[in-house]
Amino acid sequence: MNERFQFDPVANLSAWREAMRQFLDEGWVGPRDLLPSALASMFVPLDVLDTGDDILVRAAMPGVKPENLKITLNGNTLTLKGEVEADAELEGAAYLRRERHASAYTRSITLPVAVDANKAQAIFRDGVLSLTLPKNEKARPKTIKVTTS
Repeated sequence: MNERFQFDPVANLSAWREAMRQFLDEGWVGPRDLLPSALASMFVPLDVLDTGDDILVRAAMPGVKPENLKITLNGNTLTLKGEVEADAELEGAAYLRRERHASAYTRSITLPVAVDANKAQAIFRDGVLSLTLPKNEKARPKTIKVTTS
């Protein structure tokens, strides 16, 4: 039986385009995502939820102090910046192993809807940043009553 391999460039291009769209929509911000796990502290893992009225963002930012955290909203782009300070050196002590370092990281995502930045709330507890971003009134879901004539 002689089977031929059929190459469909349109189907392959569509699959590649969809894979790239998913990759970029996941909040990819650059080569940082491709770093080995030893440098994972520079990456901010997060969850984004839609409650209907609000967009909730939860970001793991261990080691960051609230004063070293910057949150900006520019249009629909949310940017989180955090900085982990270096530990003070202990006089007379020598490191046998050092895996924790001062670092800074940034994560930007595009929000799916417009939000009201003036009503946003941020809570930082136990290394997790929780943002509540109320949707812009125009972006909130509306219920339309159906009547019969």
